[in-house]
Amino acid sequence: MNSTTSEKLFSRAQAVIPGGVNSPVRAFRAVGLPPRFIVRGRGCNVFDADGNLYIDYVGSWGPMILGHAHPEVVYALKEQAARGASFGAPTPLEIELAEMICAALPAMEMVRMVNSGTEATMSAIRLARGATGRRKIIKFAGCYHGHVDALLVKAGSGATTLGVPDSAGVPAEFTGLTLSATYNDLESVDELLRREAGEIAAIIVEPVAGNMGTIPPAPGFLEGLRARCDKHGILLIFDEVMTGFRVAYGGAQVRYGITPDLTCLGKIIGGGLPVGAFGGRREIMELLAPLGAVYQAGTLSGNPLAMAAGRATLRILRDENPYPRLEEKTAYLAGETDQLLNRYGIPHYCTRVGSMFCTYFTDRPVRNYQDAQQADTEFFARYFAAMLSRGIYLAPSQFEAGFVSAAHGDDALEDTLTALEQTLKNL
Repeated sequence: MNSTTSEKLFSRAQAVIPGGVNSPVRAFRAVGLPPRFIVRGRGCNVFDADGNLYIDYVGSWGPMILGHAHPEVVYALKEQAARGASFGAPTPLEIELAEMICAALPAMEMVRMVNSGTEATMSAIRLARGATGRRKIIKFAGCYHGHVDALLVKAGSGATTLGVPDSAGVPAEFTGLTLSATYNDLESVDELLRREAGEIAAIIVEPVAGNMGTIPPAPGFLEGLRARCDKHGILLIFDEVMTGFRVAYGGAQVRYGITPDLTCLGKIIGGGLPVGAFGGRREIMELLAPLGAVYQAGTLSGNPLAMAAGRATLRILRDENPYPRLEEKTAYLAGETDQLLNRYGIPHYCTRVGSMFCTYFTDRPVRNYQDAQQADTEFFARYFAAMLSRGIYLAPSQFEAGFVSAAHGDDALEDTLTALEQTLKNL
């Protein structure tokens, strides 16, 4: 595929944008290629500046569950844009979206809108500290909760892709209050609790780890976290920025039947626009300003464009219920991928939860960050390049989830599997 225009754009971008990108993993550095500059999307396809068409499994890193440029979402945006993009004042739209979110998530009695997943996790942790009067938090190695200073400790996602799991510019004093445990390992949590239970305000976790590929919770893991939080007076925070409305209409907490104290959302609830939210039990949420002493604010929080797109998206998800079909399609894609890789003798480990999936190039199961790091990233880079050349747009990192949308039809899945077989024949 021709990439001349994208290469020229990347050269221009590097002169005025650090690394030529506004989020590190977009740079394609882990796969040794210049990034493709995307100019439009429709359904399950995206088109780059050179006119190449791709079947898209990135989906803007998750939110495009209905596919790109869904007519009802586009209409909602046009209608609202004609009325105004932002007012810095309350609007009926934010009430309507908040009501839909609270109705869908059993753990949410009240919700506060913000502008990103990073804002949501940052604010939820501040609220947990305010509610408990404690300072420390537990997170899990490989789980990424945004680029908050205190959370850039053994972070997944782009940090792992680029080989910099911690960040320069973050004082040790900030991360000293963050304790790191091993995902799917309750004993690692117990060790921290034995040492510092009375100091811990919250445990924050991706209920399905989506920033080191896709790692499901082991049986009993989420239940164990809930029980330990109850025992020690700790707040359990589910980071459902990725899984919320993705693995089920109410997110992972509905899928697994676990009720957290606080939930962080993003991605899908904005229908592809920048958005985030956090919420939980009424008595905790009422500690927020202007009612309580925990301060949080944002000029563009609940902005009408994001609220309109989010409302349209959630209405479709609620009323049309694409989840059974999403489950079917993703199970088929993952299952056929597994069979093809077996046929060609490629060491691998396939995972899937709902419409999230990942293929790790490793000969062992992947249950946590340490396991994920054993994957063959050099092989992945060759695999990625070969699939891209055949029109399949995957995340340019071994450590990111893939996403199937409602717009992926049977033809797209079959074309993807054909491209995969051609790739495996030539790797």
